Amino acid sequence: MQGHLALVLHAHLPYVRHPEHPKMLEENWLFEAVVETYIPLIQTMDGWLRDGMNTRLTISLSPTLCSMLLDPLLQTRFERHLEGLIELTEKELLRTHWDKELRPLAEMYHQRFVSARETYFAYGKNLVGAFRKFQEQGKLEIITTAATHGFLPLMANSPQSIRAQILVARDHYRSCFGCDPKGIWLPECAYVEGVENFLQEANIRYFIIDTHGILHAHPRPRYGVFAPVFTPNGIAAFGRDLESARQVWSRQEGYPGDPTYRDFYRDVGFDLDYDYVKPHLPSEQRSFTGIKYHRITGREEKLTYHRDAALEIAAHHAQHFLQARMAQAQNLANIMGRPPLILSPYDAELFGHWWYEGIEFLNYFMRKAHYDQDVVHLTTPNDYLRRYPTQQVASPSASSWGEEGYWRVWLNETNEWIYPHLHVAQERMTQLAQQFPTATGLTERALKQAARELLLAQASDWPFILRTGTSPDYARKRVKDHLLRFISLYGQLTSTQIDEAYLSRIEAMDNIFPDVNYHYWG
Repeated sequence: MQGHLALVLHAHLPYVRHPEHPKMLEENWLFEAVVETYIPLIQTMDGWLRDGMNTRLTISLSPTLCSMLLDPLLQTRFERHLEGLIELTEKELLRTHWDKELRPLAEMYHQRFVSARETYFAYGKNLVGAFRKFQEQGKLEIITTAATHGFLPLMANSPQSIRAQILVARDHYRSCFGCDPKGIWLPECAYVEGVENFLQEANIRYFIIDTHGILHAHPRPRYGVFAPVFTPNGIAAFGRDLESARQVWSRQEGYPGDPTYRDFYRDVGFDLDYDYVKPHLPSEQRSFTGIKYHRITGREEKLTYHRDAALEIAAHHAQHFLQARMAQAQNLANIMGRPPLILSPYDAELFGHWWYEGIEFLNYFMRKAHYDQDVVHLTTPNDYLRRYPTQQVASPSASSWGEEGYWRVWLNETNEWIYPHLHVAQERMTQLAQQFPTATGLTERALKQAARELLLAQASDWPFILRTGTSPDYARKRVKDHLLRFISLYGQLTSTQIDEAYLSRIEAMDNIFPDVNYHYWG
């Protein structure tokens, strides 16, 4: 082998759970990702396991995502969602019966949804357990991220909050996978000096950051991003490879933009008669169903999607990606005098959800890498560190993988109002943890709920959504709701008395991390 390749998928969604509403559009974020990304990925890995393939893949499963996947209410609602899709495709089979182009697509969607239902129930509705199975069989490395994906650099003035985000995530990982995480995906690949101290406390061995976080390290890394560096306290930092990222992410050059692939935005939820699709929509307004009959095509009129042609292109792109990594590894090995590590991290939801053929691309790539070459060795960051335990020591640079490589996406004119309130809440949470070192009963319940509300308010998803403008009213409401609940609990704990009815109500709504340790803020 002339080089090592580590594919890392980051699976994260914000905690969206609304028992107070029978239907909630934002819960569909989870349902779409389960149908189009998580279940197809599990089915694909089952195929690798069945065929005896020696595959290695890394995936970060965020604590909020795992909590939603394991939540009985959301599991029930997902079943309802999936049954609705199956019913809609059955109607589509009748509607498109004489349409030679659309009928095969309606059959494909029907088969995929039925297959998803079979896989979901075969794993007892426990997709977290499905991923755990692959890790225990040595085919997958699961890492974590911060508890609610809080943007850690903007908590630098409250290091107790950084500590809590990391240690709560560590504890939650233990409850899901029966062991401690070896690595962590820093939310938004955002690093600021000092984070590694809390990673060391959590016994996390490595973290993943963006390219320039490594390239601008001090001293400059001898091998660039093609080998990790150890921070002064011994935690390894892995940097993102830009060339492999560009081939997938780039708007101009990226594979998902091929005109043969399925178009994401053209959906029957918007195209067909409202009364026809209304019973199968996730809310009382037009929205995506996941049934899409057109390909990207270009700016002209959208043409009908042809599944076989799209899969042929996906296989071609997988071959191209493999050959590019082989050539990259060979060139780097000659320059470096040692096998390079190419680390390629992506959002997991890109594959299958945004890029419909992305799961098939991964499948083709893994099979080609396993059977057709011996140049690059598929690995994981932890496997690599076991093989190469000695690396250069350097201090990474502050960075993120967002716009302009810094923190602009999460701190700008659209969302700056959040942070003064968060700063006060963080200080008050530390005050509470110090004021009540041995709380029990109702007081302990209130302290735990205050911790949950603060963690949920800190999620990086809310400022991101405010910046992009996709669902700004929802994001604004979520931040305000969690902060107001925290303020109310703080007041009850310090000035008045705890309202058990109120506490029970918000415990039922925001029930994430049932065993959260509020002492972490102390």
